Amino acid sequence: TENDSSVSEFILLGLTDQPELQLPLFFLFLVNYTAIVVGNLSLMSLIFLNSHLHTPMYFFLFNLSFIDFCYSFVFTPKMLMSFVSEKNIIPFTGCMTQLFFFCFFVNSESYVLTVMAYDRYVAICMPLLYKVIMLPRICCLLMFGSYLIGFSSALVLTGLMIRLNFCSNNIINHYMCDIFPVLRISCSNTYVNELVSTAVVGTAIILCSLIILVSYAMILFNIIHMSSGKGWSKALGTCGSHIVTVSLFYGSGLLAYVKPSSAETVGQGKFFSVFYTFLVPMLNPLIYSLRNKDVKLAVKKTLKRITS
Repeated sequence: TENDSSVSEFILLGLTDQPELQLPLFFLFLVNYTAIVVGNLSLMSLIFLNSHLHTPMYFFLFNLSFIDFCYSFVFTPKMLMSFVSEKNIIPFTGCMTQLFFFCFFVNSESYVLTVMAYDRYVAICMPLLYKVIMLPRICCLLMFGSYLIGFSSALVLTGLMIRLNFCSNNIINHYMCDIFPVLRISCSNTYVNELVSTAVVGTAIILCSLIILVSYAMILFNIIHMSSGKGWSKALGTCGSHIVTVSLFYGSGLLAYVKPSSAETVGQGKFFSVFYTFLVPMLNPLIYSLRNKDVKLAVKKTLKRITS
């Protein structure tokens, strides 16, 4: 689709315009970026190298870490540049590419988290049928479906964005090319874009939240009827990490995209988007490893192999 915009590049304002905060924030987000890359690469390596982690649960966790790892490359390098350069310029094609991959990974992560909730439901509520239901072929299809929905959503949203015209205003009040900040500076009618964006985001939130809530309602019902305390603790331990991840991801995402009637909406959106773009990918490896006996065992085995 051809674009008749007079704008060939955009200027990203970044997270803050206060000069005294630029350098401290650069080092803070550089440490964050390093933690995301090292944490997720380490977790993926542990799952790949240890055969006792070759189960559906860790297959899904591997994919979650892979998404978070790739996700960090989409906007972090560009954001770090905004702290050390006077003007953080991004070409039109670069902006649309960033938008595509951002939408792709966010939507994919949303559906992967949903699949993980379903996996926990089957493991706790139907333990005897778990290996029959969660066959390797079914697990691969579930992941393929998650990526396909993410890809389709990103393709539609980016395709609609490319059709818009951008005139004299090329300043994006954000640290990345997100949907709504880019729509704000278009000189075209953005009604269709806003409608489709709301439909895509709304469908993902409603559908995923519904499946996750139903899965955990069934798990809770099953836990209540468990007679042994050991069963209780095992079930809660299995689900605890996932509940924390889902709460952080959806909670910060909703806060970033809720539109309160306030002049500080854009600033609030940028602030809350930091949580699900930087904090969640960094915390996921920690959340799934600190209280996880299987991962701790894998760490010990891997360290023993390296040192022996």
